[in-house]
Amino acid sequence: MLKFLLKSLVELTGNRFVSRKLATFTESKYSKFLVPAFASIYKIDQEEMRDPLSSYPSVQALFTRKLKQDLRPIDSHEASAVSPVDGVLNDYGTIQDGIAFSVKGKQLSIDELLGSKTKASRYNGGSYMVIYLSPQHYHRIHSPVSGRIVDNYTLGGKSYPVNKLGEKYGKRPLSTNYRRITEVDTEHGFCAIVKVGALNINSIQLTYEGNKLVKGQEIGYFSFGSTVILLFEQLSFSTLAVEQALKVGERIGLFN
Repeated sequence: MLKFLLKSLVELTGNRFVSRKLATFTESKYSKFLVPAFASIYKIDQEEMRDPLSSYPSVQALFTRKLKQDLRPIDSHEASAVSPVDGVLNDYGTIQDGIAFSVKGKQLSIDELLGSKTKASRYNGGSYMVIYLSPQHYHRIHSPVSGRIVDNYTLGGKSYPVNKLGEKYGKRPLSTNYRRITEVDTEHGFCAIVKVGALNINSIQLTYEGNKLVKGQEIGYFSFGSTVILLFEQLSFSTLAVEQALKVGERIGLFN
């Protein structure tokens, strides 16, 4: 029963009213008693956490935890892009005719994802990557590149799950869910960092200031449920495999 309750808090609903109610509870002190069970059920690596488990005042605080300093080294190659999150590689490849292919073979329209045909056109012939974060993962987001932020905007109002069931049975969650999009102009072309929410509306918080990013810099975090989609004008991916585990700072490819 407890396991079902915890899973329902982070995986099962796309209803806006229910999502808000669950968010309120998981952010409150009343959810503190669930913290040990949450850590156990989702097999959270406590050795990596900056703070001890007993110090987290709520489930949401545990979910947005920070890691010990220097635990995620950032690839130093000047022409590399790195993983922005800890997660599982769902898909990656080349964008052809404005379309990428996502989980379960469903088409992902870049126009729909970015909400603009003009913005989408610059990535045609470029590359994309989809990384899924389960409740187990560290949920802070870091910049995959260095560069200047040229746009930052939000789209969507849904909160369907973005796990495998959500991908299979949901209504195009990756391109219709609430999402915050950051476009970065790098020395190697444009990069779009698309942060897709899942359970809770407006659950993506930004933490950077100014308009310049350094590769590996923290830029935000997910409160609950999440996927990151990366778009590049030009990037040659490293040897990768679908369902591969990725860590923040690991090289995912080199710019051409």
